[in-house]
Amino acid sequence: MPGLATELEADRKWLAHRSDQFVEFDCPVCDVAGSPSFTKKGFEYQRCGKCRTAFMSPRPSEELLHEFYSTSRTYAYWNRYVFPASEQVRREKIFSPRVTRVLEFCERYRTNTKTLLEIGAGFGTFCEEVMARDLFERVIALEMTPDLANSCRERGLEVIEQPVETLSLAAGSIDVVAAFETLEHLFDPRGFFSSIYELLADDGLIVLTCPSIDGFDIISLGEQSDTIDHEHLNYFNPDSIEQLASQCGFDVLEVLTPGKLDADIVRNKVLAGAISVDGQPWLRHVLIDRWGLVGEAFQEFLAANRMSTHMWLIATKR
Repeated sequence: MPGLATELEADRKWLAHRSDQFVEFDCPVCDVAGSPSFTKKGFEYQRCGKCRTAFMSPRPSEELLHEFYSTSRTYAYWNRYVFPASEQVRREKIFSPRVTRVLEFCERYRTNTKTLLEIGAGFGTFCEEVMARDLFERVIALEMTPDLANSCRERGLEVIEQPVETLSLAAGSIDVVAAFETLEHLFDPRGFFSSIYELLADDGLIVLTCPSIDGFDIISLGEQSDTIDHEHLNYFNPDSIEQLASQCGFDVLEVLTPGKLDADIVRNKVLAGAISVDGQPWLRHVLIDRWGLVGEAFQEFLAANRMSTHMWLIATKR
């Protein structure tokens, strides 16, 4: 039976073989051409000279991306094997704390809790956990990958299987939009924010996560970072994600990087021989020589100073 790495490589080749359907793309924040930054496995990335956002250009067209996610072997594998096998642990370690955090934001900003829409609902665990808290009257799972959408339906969730840009939900009908690790996959992040703006109620809240290109592990690992892959088209940073949301009519309430794994990720790459810290005595001092004493504190420093790769945005309509 093929493993996850095999399916990932098959998906990468599927996209690469259709590079004639790729299109040039400017910075999703500043709408200007970037400068070549790096290439990974044939996919080219640029960096904006103004806001430092990194982005794939040329990138798959929007139509090609829709086809990719509807036929992805990787997501079919996750749905069939990885999610079911790891769900209990992921529910405890990821989704339950994630729901708790979202509800804390709702309480902090006095957000109504009638309707929640999750964009990119995946296996449906987050929506199921939200429903279990019995706070929202209506929970909607938006998921475009057919296998995952079916898994959400099997859980009894209300499912919409179409892009957020074409949703026919009434304007102002959603109190909370949640989108976790979704923004980096999208062809047009600006169109995504504009669509959410129309859907949100006047005091509605958007809560999303995405990787920060200025996070410690991406800066340290560069192309060796597992976060840099063929599915990820957009890499914002704390300043540029705030700038884009503001341009689309949102008041940004918080931008956080509460990640806990950056230092561990880089350390493990060093220990595995994937990268070297020779000639970088400070990194060796922190990640190897003094790890037991300073590792945890160093990660806390990264998180507190918006230097972790795991980034959260919380915003409301202006």
